[in-house]
Amino acid sequence: MGILDQLKALFGRPAMVPASQPLSAAPAPERRLQPRLNARDGTRVLIIDDSKTVLAVLRKFLRSAGYETIECLDAESGLVALREQKPELVFLDIMLPGMNGFAALRAIRRDPQTRGTPVIMMSGNEQAMEQFFGTRIGADDFMKKPFSRHEVFFHVERLLDEEGIPRRAAPRTAAPHLQPEIRVVRAA
Repeated sequence: MGILDQLKALFGRPAMVPASQPLSAAPAPERRLQPRLNARDGTRVLIIDDSKTVLAVLRKFLRSAGYETIECLDAESGLVALREQKPELVFLDIMLPGMNGFAALRAIRRDPQTRGTPVIMMSGNEQAMEQFFGTRIGADDFMKKPFSRHEVFFHVERLLDEEGIPRRAAPRTAAPHLQPEIRVVRAA
């Protein structure tokens, strides 16, 4: 018996299923083999990133799927474009010159004209704290750089409604065991 056969014997079946019983459930198909859900043609996407390479890559990915793109190299011009051109989705980098992505996200959520626009934040930093903080102040999703075409569309698909329109993600709530305990103390 070769090493591959030994590994299959060790890891080939779940521990709960006896080896004499065949597995009935087929494994889930790989993500790349599933059909991609696209937003409706002409959906406008604003990309705010100071990297021309990231802008070019996202532009190529999104336009190949029928999206229109608006690109800005800083948050200030991105906020102007958001108000004037009213895109249906925003990709927002965290590390930007001048105003950073967190400050831009706060401005987006405070403005009644833009607060309903879904925002996917991006960062090359591996810190989970950025993702946590981004979702706390209103990011709808978080994508780490570098990213693949499949990852981009995975994040976009999570925000599409039945009609192919990007919508804000449902508010995230902490699990009950992570929520702070509130105690009422009455003065005697």
